[in-house]
Amino acid sequence: MIGRLSGILIQKQAPQLMIDVQGVGYEVQAPMSTFYQLPELDQPIVLLTHMVVREDAQLLYGFYEESERLLFKSLIKVNGVGPKLALTILSGISANEFVKVIRNNDESGLVRLPGIGKKTAQRLIVEMKDRFDDWKSDACDNTDDDFTASGSLSNEQDIIKESISALIALGYKPVEASKMIRQLETQDQSSEMLIKQALKNTVNK
Repeated sequence: MIGRLSGILIQKQAPQLMIDVQGVGYEVQAPMSTFYQLPELDQPIVLLTHMVVREDAQLLYGFYEESERLLFKSLIKVNGVGPKLALTILSGISANEFVKVIRNNDESGLVRLPGIGKKTAQRLIVEMKDRFDDWKSDACDNTDDDFTASGSLSNEQDIIKESISALIALGYKPVEASKMIRQLETQDQSSEMLIKQALKNTVNK
């Protein structure tokens, strides 16, 4: 199994990126929390990875923090939660906040995330609560304030379009994604900053 990639970032379009490792391009899907920390294209990058093998595909998922990879691996063990939904969860809430929501039995905090209904939220709380007994908050200090925006586009409309496309890729409906971005102050903002704020607003409602 592939557990780590070190190479050159050659493509990025949320939630997918490509890393050139000695001439081989690895396609990797990553949560937005990792995208916020990506360097510019053609720059070195190191990601922790988790490989999912299916009958029809071999998929790589990448993370900057070990805490996120551990949470991802725990999430996909929950009945009804696949890798795509796990990425959406990690994109919409930090690892620390997710653990708090589970420990507090905060069902409403989960259903605010796209793709999570009441039954899935209840299942997550029941199946994951015991897994966080030894979880340490300082092990996942990758909070929203630590995210750095990079690779912003120069044209405001391009930034808006990229932000909306990223939200759609995370599971939001086009109309909903557009509304989430359009209600923000977009001037002098990168796409990563807009996406982060849109997701934060959704979770905090």
